Amino acid sequence: MAELIHVSDADDPRLADYRNLRDVALRKSLESEHGLFLAEGEKVVRRALQAGHRARSFLMAERWLAGLADVLDPSDAPCFVVTEQLAELVTGFHVHRGALASLERRPLPSVEAVLAGATSVLVLEDIVDHTNVGAVFRSAAALGFDAVLLAPRCADPLYRRAVKVAMGAVFSVPWTRLPGWYDALPDLSARGFTTVALTLADGSVPIEEAVAGLGKVALVLGSEGHGLSPRWQETADRRAVIPMQAGIDSLNVAAASAVACYVTARR
Repeated sequence: MAELIHVSDADDPRLADYRNLRDVALRKSLESEHGLFLAEGEKVVRRALQAGHRARSFLMAERWLAGLADVLDPSDAPCFVVTEQLAELVTGFHVHRGALASLERRPLPSVEAVLAGATSVLVLEDIVDHTNVGAVFRSAAALGFDAVLLAPRCADPLYRRAVKVAMGAVFSVPWTRLPGWYDALPDLSARGFTTVALTLADGSVPIEEAVAGLGKVALVLGSEGHGLSPRWQETADRRAVIPMQAGIDSLNVAAASAVACYVTARR
């Protein structure tokens, strides 16, 4: 069972994994250096552990201990018990979901392993907002997509905010980073996937038409500001658009992913 350790000092060095969670740049550096990530909230913590991630430690208020007893009992990681006020001092925000866990990252699988048996995948190019990445993963899980592939500059799906928005879907949907950017889409085509790029570019057809009758599909989504790069638009097998009412040109990438996944799942 996890050892319960009551902590009353916000500067206690044992709480280092949980410090300054709102500082994105600092967290990226710390989490990369130490091979860890943070899960927030009872459901997300439980899903991370069920997916096989090993806990380094837990941080929670006393009132959450009973609800997470099934998680703490089999673990040998320490559980730091703090007041909610102290948790806020350490993390930099109000931990309204009561529980945090620091967990060990695992090596990313190969593209081959992630695509094994997959017929519907999402491919993300340079989506840099963690909230959007988490929302895309949640859509992928909810609508039956088999995998997510990320270009090298995409935001980290295991960053705390992405994990939280995804409600743990980053643990159930297989994913990895593409080893390269330039030939990523031609490589998917060579693997038998029809790559369908969501773009407002000339020649785009309604998404229903673009995916109709396809077997293996890779939906391709671009960055929040500029959308897909010219290279990815040119090398995609098909270009698709979600039809809009007059005066509105597009949806936020998170909303677009939900609509496109829904349509594609019913192709």
